[in-house]
Amino acid sequence: MDEIRVGLAGLGHRGLHWLRLLQRIEGYRVTALFDPIVALHEPALAELEDGSGVNLYASYDELLDDRSVDAVALCVRSFDQGALAAQALDAGKHVNSEVPLAYRMEDCWRIVSAVERSGLVYLLAEQVRYGGIVEAWRDLVQEGRLGRVTYCEGQYFGYKVPSVYYQDQESGEFVLADELPSHPKATATTRNSDPIYYLPHELSPLLKILDDRVVEVVAMSTGSPGYSHPEIERRDVQAALMKTEKDTLLRLMCGFTQPTPPDRDHHWFQIIGTRGSVESARTSRDLPKLWLADGGMHDMAEVDWRSQRTDAPEGAHGSGHSDTDFYVHTAFRDAVLGTKPLEFDVYQAIETAAPAILAAESIANGSKPMRVPDFRPSASRTSGQMPQAS
Repeated sequence: MDEIRVGLAGLGHRGLHWLRLLQRIEGYRVTALFDPIVALHEPALAELEDGSGVNLYASYDELLDDRSVDAVALCVRSFDQGALAAQALDAGKHVNSEVPLAYRMEDCWRIVSAVERSGLVYLLAEQVRYGGIVEAWRDLVQEGRLGRVTYCEGQYFGYKVPSVYYQDQESGEFVLADELPSHPKATATTRNSDPIYYLPHELSPLLKILDDRVVEVVAMSTGSPGYSHPEIERRDVQAALMKTEKDTLLRLMCGFTQPTPPDRDHHWFQIIGTRGSVESARTSRDLPKLWLADGGMHDMAEVDWRSQRTDAPEGAHGSGHSDTDFYVHTAFRDAVLGTKPLEFDVYQAIETAAPAILAAESIANGSKPMRVPDFRPSASRTSGQMPQAS
């Protein structure tokens, strides 16, 4: 195999972005498009340089039955996202899935066991982990320059326009909450779910830097509906406190409905160790900062770390999210074609999603502390099997 024949599932904003990227990155050929909303098919087909021979589906089962599809690019906005990934793996398709991976723990287990049984490639398309600043910080931590890391912070704040919270299932049009009476076929999108499900964007880079996994989670939330936009269901801010296997504490936050400065970066991180600390820029006029205890430094110093990598190839430029989207698709391509193994395997992917799911469960259960299971095979679970019910 010298190219991957892709069936793109989900033809919304992110799906169309992926469609454009898959045409410019060598090694891909789009052979099928899927969305249950038929009105979205033709606009997506028009994005292809050559749409001849591309199959259009409103049925996911029919997409998976298509023998011209080697892999599914999963860009759906659905609470069944994890189940759809597992279904594709069971059907013999590799899967490259958008964040958040899943909304239920059972689906995490289904994905892990399906990959173990099939040997197929599953990649969570979390792009923040590929940024230049993440690589630089990982080097600092792994070389011991910051000492023993004891505490980290990560937060994902980005104001999402209220019109993305309801979608007409016939036209595909997004509608405002006060327009719902005139759109009887409009339903709430997953944007109305707890924002904390999107913590993989914070956990993925932090756990890569730390080479660690979360073992315990407790979380809290502001009320529903939110204060900035009470007409929609989403809560304004949710926060989780987590503990890792190596005894590092993480404080993580998410929120998408309260206004933020338009030029503010969506992600902010801080890492504190026994011999130094780093933090990312807080504003568009700011720079990341570094302090080393053994560096003769009286205060933190600015360092021009960015998400854009200094070693980025030409093909990465303009790929999206500060050029990091390129690395998601090349990593998946190389793994499927067998030229390079995944650096971010299915276990690491699940380890970024499960703590977020359990944080939502913690909130639903009055901030109850939750244990995060180890998803790797063990004496109590053989490879390819679902865990036994407790």
